Amino acid sequence: MYAERVLSGMRPTGSLHLGHYHGVLKNWVRLQNEYPCLFFVADWHALTTQYDDPQGIVSSSWDMVIDWLAAGVDPERAVLFIQSQVPEHAELHLLLSMMTPLGWLERVPTYKDQQEKLENKDLSTYGFLGYPLLQSADILIYRADKVPVGEDQVPHIEFSREVARRFNHLYGREPGFEDKAREAVTRLGSRRARRYQELRTRFQQHGEQAAIERAHVLLDEVAGLSHVDRERLCGYLEGTGKMILVEPGALLTEASRMPGLDGQKMSKSYGNTITLREDAESVTHKVRRMPTDPARVRRNDPGDPDKCPVWQLHQVYTDETCQAWVQQGCRSAGIGCLECKQPVIDGILAEQAPMRERAQPYLDDPRLVHEIITDGTHKARQLARETMRDVRDAMGLHYG
Repeated sequence: MYAERVLSGMRPTGSLHLGHYHGVLKNWVRLQNEYPCLFFVADWHALTTQYDDPQGIVSSSWDMVIDWLAAGVDPERAVLFIQSQVPEHAELHLLLSMMTPLGWLERVPTYKDQQEKLENKDLSTYGFLGYPLLQSADILIYRADKVPVGEDQVPHIEFSREVARRFNHLYGREPGFEDKAREAVTRLGSRRARRYQELRTRFQQHGEQAAIERAHVLLDEVAGLSHVDRERLCGYLEGTGKMILVEPGALLTEASRMPGLDGQKMSKSYGNTITLREDAESVTHKVRRMPTDPARVRRNDPGDPDKCPVWQLHQVYTDETCQAWVQQGCRSAGIGCLECKQPVIDGILAEQAPMRERAQPYLDDPRLVHEIITDGTHKARQLARETMRDVRDAMGLHYG
């Protein structure tokens, strides 16, 4: 029986900034209280564009994990691990590459987009072409049914679903599958068996997606249903074969509202970031130097907050009362730009304070971080090994 499970990963880019916190980590902290979660350092993915200079990946990975912990990701509630420490990811990626059509990889939207954005890099490598498949292996090996992504990443999840579907279709056809599936139906009990058959008909003849969902709920209610019977019944339900790999679903997340210091999206490539644990003096200096409405050349010139990057930060860090004060004071020249910036500085420092406090024990004793990752890697490998056992069996690669 497959439980609900969330999987998400980040490439190690060193210290994270407030855009990462508002775009990803706040969501992780919320999800860890709602579902079993696995969060991983995608260090192999970093090699797809950084293969010629991999030296900083390890140190960046440790820095990033400390930032996760500082942001409130709790190793007691979520499994934290490093991708390359679970070699089963690579094995599943290899096996999936044997059956994934080349055209599927070439049509992934981000493939050409990234080549154009990173035109100074030679990305004519198999690793770059195949990274969506490695991403699929990352998801499918944990049978994760929920993957938090932004809208631009939805095609990657659909690609993973297609890969899982193709794998199940090719390798889920065990000898005598339909006879074994019908036998499994009888073990549901007469009432549930009738209901299951009815839902199967409604899906296969009328395409009712809700029928699939109801049938899965019905199977969840059957005490003592074996893992093998459940796989057969899921495959029989959908008209495929034994369900070995679970098709993941996209858990849509809101785009980050965190602007950078220049009003563009906060990004290292724009040089407009504030890191999660940046010291107060540096934060104050950066915000005070932010550009403002060009119309405010002198202190007594009225301005327009909508033309000022600082106003965008007010919308993240200050309340309605303060924002009303900014609107009135800026437009009437009643307040100066430094006065306007101070509540933003106070808001950022207040957000960072607990992060610095949570990070300090790990900075004082880095062994604590290593222990968390060692424990998480062990838990992740247990799940990955279970999937690989089933994958090898389905492909006839079991020599035991």
